[in-house]
Amino acid sequence: MDRYLLPYNAAWHAAVQAGDYPPPFLEDLKALAREEGLWNLFLPTLREDEPGTRLSNLDYAPLAEAMGRLPWAAEVFNCHAPDTGNMELLHRFATPAQRTGWLVPLLDGRMRSAFAMSEPDVASSDPTNLQTTVRREGDALVLHGRKWFITGAAHPQCKLLVVLCRNADADPADSHHGHSMVLVPADAPGVHIVRNIPVLHHHAPEGHCEILLQGVRVPAHHLLGGWGAGFAMAQARLGPGRVHHCMRTIGQCELALRLAAERALERTAFGKPLAEQANVQEWLAESRIEIDQARLLVLHAAWLLDQGDAADARAVRAQVAAIKLVAARLQQRVVDRAMQVFGAMGLSPDTPLAAFWTWGRALRLMDGPDEVHLRSVARQELRQAREGLGTLAAFFTTPEQLRAPPRLH
Repeated sequence: MDRYLLPYNAAWHAAVQAGDYPPPFLEDLKALAREEGLWNLFLPTLREDEPGTRLSNLDYAPLAEAMGRLPWAAEVFNCHAPDTGNMELLHRFATPAQRTGWLVPLLDGRMRSAFAMSEPDVASSDPTNLQTTVRREGDALVLHGRKWFITGAAHPQCKLLVVLCRNADADPADSHHGHSMVLVPADAPGVHIVRNIPVLHHHAPEGHCEILLQGVRVPAHHLLGGWGAGFAMAQARLGPGRVHHCMRTIGQCELALRLAAERALERTAFGKPLAEQANVQEWLAESRIEIDQARLLVLHAAWLLDQGDAADARAVRAQVAAIKLVAARLQQRVVDRAMQVFGAMGLSPDTPLAAFWTWGRALRLMDGPDEVHLRSVARQELRQAREGLGTLAAFFTTPEQLRAPPRLH
């Protein structure tokens, strides 16, 4: 990161502003990373015959934090979203032909992909609402619908859309077995990239795209996993990806705090450095404490994911929901304080702070809004309380208990 990527940061931004995306030097950096074994680090189930270095979620987490300081860094190590989640899906559920056609090029870094779930006309935090449909027609699957805020779809190397659809023949009463995932070539007839949607006026070169699917027809063997298994597969995809997101967020928060501290030492107001102002010291201290708290929570979630079948799946889901909530809120607080220390410069593109703040605000909606994750955590607490009803009676002291305390025998 320090020796090879940071020196190219200004060149990366200059190339993107000039419309030269991805920058030509990116492939050289990717080749260097792969030669050093810094490749596909995110996949605990990576096989010996597949390129890269296999790490656990816990081992990978600090590396995701380091990559997070530069938003374009993860692609250098083939550890970028949404491809990480798509590679995990293909690794777990792809047929041999799907592995050859899609997983191998993704693991090699020769193509990009997108995960198409969110839709403009429904609350996509509840996937049972999805309106994009897939129907079986002979030896083909036919898709109709509209997706939006689909990350990575504008990348020139995006060749695959993993589309979550509602089955046209689904039983309305069985909302969790009525969805399927379909592997759709990005250049298939009927796939239309309508626009690259800016996020809070921030334009991402890889895209957060609106995609129209008009009678898209693909062979039946493009079904990923089983018919009706899409909902469960989507849930399985989220855990590690959220750890990656959260650790990248923590990396950005660490950078924001460091920038704020150095700015506070250099800037003077009302006769003394900002670093000597009591409120600025409090901001720095609060940020340090909150970052360290969040990091420990995320690392614990990563460790739980590594336990596999030995872990309580519901407890893991609640923990993953918690880190998603904590990281997004953390980013907004820490970066907002740093922007305040920088003053007007913090609002400009001269520092990464404005882009970091934008990303933090978007995180509070991506992969589900804060409220959905709070509900998940609350449900886990209530489940544990129901299972343990009556076990806390000894903590109460009623008048009857005080009159007749137990005797030691």
